[in-house]
Amino acid sequence: MDKLNCALTAVKNLRSNVRQCFEHLADGTDGEGVEESRNKFVHDFQEKFGAINSQLREVEQLINGLQVPPTAYSLGNTAYLAQETSQDRQALYPQLVNSYKWIDKVHDHSFLAFNNLNQNTLRRSYNYCSQKRPRLPFSSFNNDPDHIDKLLSEINTPPHTSYRVFRPFGSNAVAIVTISNVLKAAIVFKGVLIEWVTVKGYDEPLEQDDLWAESRYEVFRKVQEHAHSAMLHFFSPTLPDLAVKSYVTWLNSHIKLFLEPCKRCSKYIANGLPPTWRDLRTLEPFHEECRNC
Repeated sequence: MDKLNCALTAVKNLRSNVRQCFEHLADGTDGEGVEESRNKFVHDFQEKFGAINSQLREVEQLINGLQVPPTAYSLGNTAYLAQETSQDRQALYPQLVNSYKWIDKVHDHSFLAFNNLNQNTLRRSYNYCSQKRPRLPFSSFNNDPDHIDKLLSEINTPPHTSYRVFRPFGSNAVAIVTISNVLKAAIVFKGVLIEWVTVKGYDEPLEQDDLWAESRYEVFRKVQEHAHSAMLHFFSPTLPDLAVKSYVTWLNSHIKLFLEPCKRCSKYIANGLPPTWRDLRTLEPFHEECRNC
């Protein structure tokens, strides 16, 4: 029982550290001193990830040291429940034993699922997904060259929003989205899948040579970070047309970037920036500090 208690304690600590690691990833950087903040963020994440790996090895060692008991675990004083004369309480002890057996089965299945997920790393690739089971011959990478133009023309865009499509990389398109006099965004496609997004101010150049350069304004660098998060959120290799339409609709919600207050604090400016985050479902504006409150 001592070894079992040690193993359970180690699992509890491991779960706690994994939760803290994911909270650290969700908080992201503070935005002040971009390069230094990113380096500190990556360093802290590497430390937490290293601690998780060491604790995982410790849990594995403790589990390997456990021996299968010849009989069912004694549940202490709960064994006296079987001696109850009341008809309602006589079945409690067998139910507890069955619950422990069920937890053991859950542990076995989770271990198998863990190994399976490690062998099949998730990738943002439609072709990789298609290897798992047969799909329709349609591929998100091979489409009619004018498909992006038709797709963008079907989107209900607000006034003063325009699209310009060119193809510097062969058949793969790049769409320059100009949203009123607020910002410009370059959406780089691979087939119908969105591979990269660059956001800049309305007065900044955004041509083929500027696709990978960040904006000189902090507000648009922050919007670009959120645009990358939204790109991953709307990503769907099985429904690429819907993913593009949903993403462009979300991007068009920045038309009042400097005119709408934050829905949480009702302020227009916080830490020198307007509400740069748009909710992925309601499209409501929030400051970076207010969206997780």
